[in-house]
Formats: sequence, C-alpha cells, structure tokens
Amino acid sequence: MRDPGISVVICVYTEDRWEDILAAVSSVRAQSCPALETLLVVDHNAALLERLAREYETDAAVRVLANAGLRGLSAGRNTGIAASHGEVIAFLDDDAVAERDWLRRFAEGYADPRVMAVGGRTVPVWASGRRPAWFPEEFDWVVGCTYRGLPPGRVRVRNVLGGNASFRRTAFEAAGGFATGIGRDGDRRPLGCEETELCIRLTRVRPDALLLIDDRAVIHHRVPGPRERFAYFRTRTYAEGLSKALVARSVGAGKGLESERRYTTRVLPAGVARGLRDALLARRGGAGRAGAIVAGVLTAASGYVVGRVRARRGGTTFSVVRIEGERP
Repeated sequence: MRDPGISVVICVYTEDRWEDILAAVSSVRAQSCPALETLLVVDHNAALLERLAREYETDAAVRVLANAGLRGLSAGRNTGIAASHGEVIAFLDDDAVAERDWLRRFAEGYADPRVMAVGGRTVPVWASGRRPAWFPEEFDWVVGCTYRGLPPGRVRVRNVLGGNASFRRTAFEAAGGFATGIGRDGDRRPLGCEETELCIRLTRVRPDALLLIDDRAVIHHRVPGPRERFAYFRTRTYAEGLSKALVARSVGAGKGLESERRYTTRVLPAGVARGLRDALLARRGGAGRAGAIVAGVLTAASGYVVGRVRARRGGTTFSVVRIEGERP
C-alpha cells in the first residue's frame, strides 16, 4: 500500500492545555505510520505562539503557525490545510492522544481513490476516573467522543467527527474549507457541526465520494471535570441545536438532519428503555441516564428552533472560504 503522505493539524488556543498539547504531539511522533509533518495552529494567542515556537524550534517535523483567519476552530483548520503539504490532512484535538496505529488506519482507507474522508473512534478519558453514572453513552458526542449508535467497523457514513478525522486534499479543492460561523470561535458557547456541514457540502459537489469511519483509528480524548456536569450537558446540547440549524440552512434540512432522524427515532428510544430497565433492576444511574436522554433531546430541539428563527432573521451568518496554499 502506498503511503499517501499525511499532514497532522492540531489547533490550539490556550496555555492551560500546555501538557495536553505536548502529549498530543508526542502521540503523533510515535505513529507506526509516520506523519509527513505536524502543524500546530495557534488561535490568536501570541504568548502561546511564542512558547510553542521555542519548544519546537529544533524539530523540523513540527511547524508552529498563527491562525491566519478569524478567531475560531474552522479558520484555524483552514490555516493548517493551506500550509500543509500532505496528500491527506488529519485533525487531532489538542487535548487528545492518538494510539500508535491511528494514521496507519487512516492511510489504509485511502487505498480506494473514491474515499475523500476517513474518521476514527474517540474514547473519553474522564477527569474523575470513571463515567458519571447519569451520563448516557448515546450522548458522548457532547464531550467530543464517539457515541453509542454509530456502526462498528470500517463503514460508510454521512460525516466524520472533526476531532478525529482526515480528508484528502482534493476534498478541500472541490468543496472549499471549513465554514466559519458554525463551529467554535472563542465564544463561551460550545458550538459545533462544522465538519458535518463540510462533509455534506463535499458529497454534493462530489456525489461519488466515499466518507468512512474506521473504529480502529483510536484516540483518547480528555474530558475535564466541568464537562462531567449536567450544566455543561445542557449547554452543549442546546448549542448543538443552534449549530444544526445553521447546517440545515446551508445544505437543507433533508441532508442536514438525515442521520439525526435515525438517531432520535431509534437510538435514543432504545437508550431510554435501557435506562428505565436498569432503574427497575436497581442498577446505578439508570433513571438518570433515561432522564438525561429526554432532557438532551428537548434542549437540542429548543436550540434548533431558536437557531432557525435567528437564521431567518439574518442574525447569524457563516461563510465558506476557498483553500489557497502551495501544493505538495
């Protein structure tokens, strides 16, 4: 199998995650399929930019650069794409570490020339040492992780999940970069869905494109203590509704909510049933999980309604940029 040459982009924004950033880079260095390069894109933080530049000044495999666009994750990723040289660009969260064969599993997926994106499995690492009893696995996306309901193995999907994903460079040439105004932008509200919008936009311009998830491409994502609390759960699910409204505005509600319909009509009812069964059997957390699923659905739905109203009134805007940079 020919190595496609993979550039890894890690977007960073705060010195509070210094040790996490170093661990993420170290996990890329330890890959069984070596990365062509690692790009650390710093989001409008001069002190962090300078500190990382000093840390890696003698390491030719690590490049440190400033986000060249607006504040936010989408613009940071676009900066990394434009500066990268690989045929494939992989994205790793700054508070995650990749298992040794992470990039190898990605590379295997691109043996088929129709494959435009490959994602992986993200496992939560809870700050408390264990999953909160009330926290349903069906909502692990709240903390940026793979959730119950996704199919196992290497399978075709509508969209990959952004913190553990890779794209062929030609995908960005065809569809443009990540849309600004959808995902996280330094605001306190934890928005998302920028990778969903990109994937749907990509398959519109390239109907033959295959998007895959391989659950053997594993990363471990740290979940800080505040994100184990119900207050964050509620805030994040509401923000997801807001984000889904923007996705629907961009690509239409049919494609924008296609996977969500199955999730809400099949996966979540089964989760509620399991929770209630566990409660009847006096198993720890069963009632809490069932209640959290119901609360999550209602909160996300309210966010979606608010987001749709705002979009119609023109209160929220987003834009898609063309990726400009040197070809490898």
